[in-house]
Amino acid sequence: MKKLSALCIALLSCMVLCAQSESLLKWKVEAKKTGNGQYELVAVTTIPDGWYLYGINKNIADLETVKFVPEYENAKTAGEIRFNKEPLQITDPVFSQKASVFDKTIEVRQQFEITGFIPATLKGVITANIRKGEEFNTTEEVFEVALEGGAVATQASAIKLSSIDINKPLADCGQKSTIAEGGLLSIFFLGLLGGLIALLTPCVFPMIPVTVSFFTKRAANRKQAIRNGVMYGFFIFLIYIMASIPFHILGNVQPEIFNNISTNSWLNIIFFAIFIFFALSFFGFFELTLPGNVASKADSKSGLGSIGGIFFMALTLAIVSFSCTGPILGSLLVGSLSGGAWQLTAGLAGFGVALALPFALFAIFPDWLQSLPKSGGWLDTVKKVLAFVEVALAFKFLSNADLVMHWGILKREVFIGIWILTGIALTLYLFGILRLPHDYKGMKISKGRKVLGVVSLLFTLYLLPGVTQSPYANLKLLSGFPPPLSYSIYGKDNVHGKGLEANVVNDYDKALQMSKEQHKPLLIDFTGWACVNCRKMEENVWTQPEVYNYIKENFILVSLYVDDRAKLAAEHRINSYKTKDGATKDIITIGDKWATFQSENFSQTTQPLYGVLDNQQRLINHPVGYTPDAKEYLAWLKCAKEKFDAIQ
Repeated sequence: MKKLSALCIALLSCMVLCAQSESLLKWKVEAKKTGNGQYELVAVTTIPDGWYLYGINKNIADLETVKFVPEYENAKTAGEIRFNKEPLQITDPVFSQKASVFDKTIEVRQQFEITGFIPATLKGVITANIRKGEEFNTTEEVFEVALEGGAVATQASAIKLSSIDINKPLADCGQKSTIAEGGLLSIFFLGLLGGLIALLTPCVFPMIPVTVSFFTKRAANRKQAIRNGVMYGFFIFLIYIMASIPFHILGNVQPEIFNNISTNSWLNIIFFAIFIFFALSFFGFFELTLPGNVASKADSKSGLGSIGGIFFMALTLAIVSFSCTGPILGSLLVGSLSGGAWQLTAGLAGFGVALALPFALFAIFPDWLQSLPKSGGWLDTVKKVLAFVEVALAFKFLSNADLVMHWGILKREVFIGIWILTGIALTLYLFGILRLPHDYKGMKISKGRKVLGVVSLLFTLYLLPGVTQSPYANLKLLSGFPPPLSYSIYGKDNVHGKGLEANVVNDYDKALQMSKEQHKPLLIDFTGWACVNCRKMEENVWTQPEVYNYIKENFILVSLYVDDRAKLAAEHRINSYKTKDGATKDIITIGDKWATFQSENFSQTTQPLYGVLDNQQRLINHPVGYTPDAKEYLAWLKCAKEKFDAIQ
């Protein structure tokens, strides 16, 4: 147990140390105004003893000197960088030729031109290349300088509203917390389902009888065999729980970090590529394994006849089964991240329980092993069916990136069309018409596989109306997975099932003005382009006639997208905004603004979140989150409207 504790401490220490990596150069930066929209940045640093900083070396390809990279797109460098002293000329051991370098203290100057709005401060990064002997290092240091004559960004609406008291609404109805236990429980069961699917893969299923037999044969008695099996299962569960620890550490940095991660366009594109890669492996085109030394090191420890040995056996299983569990875990990771670290922990806990239970139960009841189906071709079928699922999920990640960045390349009908093609291919495979690696002509198709083929065919037929403009285009069983109905190749008028679209305002200040003019309460919808439950509410709850009519007649609806990556106008951006918790952040994009607005006023970072304000911006009742019951949601709306009427 001591060894296990030491391992946990080592893992945590490594994560903390990695997060604390710092630049070897510390720069002091100032800005001097030299003309209208023209500035000179002056940066001074002391180079550590034994190190040299590279100057301008045009004779050495791809070797850059000190470089200023501003974050503001309207700030451009003008002219070459200048140093306050002559460089040293040395024979560089890295590039094997003469190089211009500096040592000790150095001052660097760079001219800048800023067009349009000039902010009060300019942020950016200074990069430089340094070396010591044959050690080469590229340093990066963030800088922020005040600009003479610059203007503080103006926000038409305040980020923090003093009129909102989240704990004391005017009416005591609604949920006091949107992070309901049921939400975590549902994520746990999704993880459990993922783990059960992982059990049926060729990487895990054959391990059950082998591992349990190992425990029963090596144990001195039945009691010890049961103890070892239960301990083995517990460690499997613990390993997956430990995998969520880094995300709890990240959550202490910024409350919106999980939403930023899960909706980051480039990260979603990377996941798209990874899932296609996983799918090709599942199809049998190549075998996906972790580096051999990783598995062998864990396996070498698993021979220990102790608790530590059992732990490393569990770790070995987690590693060697990665080629099958990785895609499922990846889906769980991205799917639950926007809900925060506890959502991820709940999902991984469910996954770990599903993987651990069979080993513990079969160790307690070894006779049950006789009832297990034998490994065979059905495992390969399971793996290839999962490959088709991975292809479909991959395009969900690409769709997230497309929606957030507004590229317009994967409209709803295109997305559904890709799923239809995937469904057709899966159906042909299950009936033996489409052959993949390791399949052969004339192979026997089992009844179970044929039944699954019929299910795949029916699902594909269900998708067909989704590419049309018919009233059946709203595929309610899939609400949240395809892009919204308004994101259509037929244009924004194609909003079957989301008629509220025409009545939605996306600007808080405009909505507030409308609220005052029309004497209606303000219904705030904190949403996201990549939010699955948001789409479910819009397509399944808002579409109910009684809900639709009640919102349209009684509320000003404003939808605020917390993951919108479009940049705010330069004059509306805020550098180094201080949150109510004392943290510092930059508000650069539309999503930054509304995510901060939500966390500052409603103490929530999950979506969807619905709140009702009067035209004095006072909170009328408790905000609610995902509410799939239309009657319950309507009752909450009516409570808010009745209180609003009473205070007018």
